[in-house]
Amino acid sequence: MTRRLHLSFACGDYDRVRALQDGRVRPEGIDLTFLPLGVEETFYRQLRHREFDVSELSLSSYSMTLDQDDPPFVALPVFPSRFFRHQSIYVNLRSGIEKPADLVGKRVGTPEYQMTAGVWQRGILAEEYGVPVESVHYFTGGIEQPGRPEKLPLDLPSTVKITPIGPEQTLSRMLADGEIDAIYSASQPSCMGRDPHIRHLFEDFPAVERDYYARTGIFPIMHVVAVRRTLVERHPWIARSLTKAFEESLRIAYDDLRYRSALKIMLPWLQEHVTATAEALGEGWWDYGLENNRTALETFARYQHEQHLVSRHRTAEELVLASASDSFVL
Repeated sequence: MTRRLHLSFACGDYDRVRALQDGRVRPEGIDLTFLPLGVEETFYRQLRHREFDVSELSLSSYSMTLDQDDPPFVALPVFPSRFFRHQSIYVNLRSGIEKPADLVGKRVGTPEYQMTAGVWQRGILAEEYGVPVESVHYFTGGIEQPGRPEKLPLDLPSTVKITPIGPEQTLSRMLADGEIDAIYSASQPSCMGRDPHIRHLFEDFPAVERDYYARTGIFPIMHVVAVRRTLVERHPWIARSLTKAFEESLRIAYDDLRYRSALKIMLPWLQEHVTATAEALGEGWWDYGLENNRTALETFARYQHEQHLVSRHRTAEELVLASASDSFVL
């Protein structure tokens, strides 16, 4: 009997990995122990304590580990989280912010300067709207809970102004009270919807994000699947085996979205949403692989370097393991 490799895998409970979670898909030669954890817990435990063999990981945090003398992880060309982040910029109208350029000189809260969502937001604002990264003062800390630190150490020039908020403060409360003017975030602050002065910077964000994709071809990548580097060095075959399994699980998720006999998701007009998404982004809007995502990966790498988070602008091949998604032809 062939001996299978046992690996732990920590990841969010997403439709695109559910077939791996429930056992419909099994990686060749591998038994996965699937731990459905929230992203913040997964990131903290993996970056601080290296608890898992395989895990979902912030693209930004992972990229920063590549600067270490002995980088601990290898990323597969698998992206469990993607998100257009124009919609995740929140402003207090009392600060006089009506358009992106009004952010210049303002006080902006962000949970962590190095978080992936913030890298995309700052990069897009700088490149497309004339808001240089150094033109605002950043305040870092928890959105709803006090005491959130950066998960990785930063080495920033003095031109980037960052102030950690107080031990009892939260960014949501500070935005509502006018102590900061805006928030760049992944999650929505609780003051949004409760305080009439708190709004999206881009109020018609679906149209803005569709236009962004039409011009750039980028559906921003938030998270990668990272494997312990020592495991890949010891068992090189696992990278391709895992990637094939993730691709099959993604295919099943696509099929579930398009299943019409009975709705698998509680959205009455699900099929219309799927059709509209495919028309805007293409049939394989979440597809994995390096070439499918080269522009997004290299744009992110450029933003991250411009924002002083990494030592150099890496190529897509340096970020993710290209050979893991190679296919053969008969």
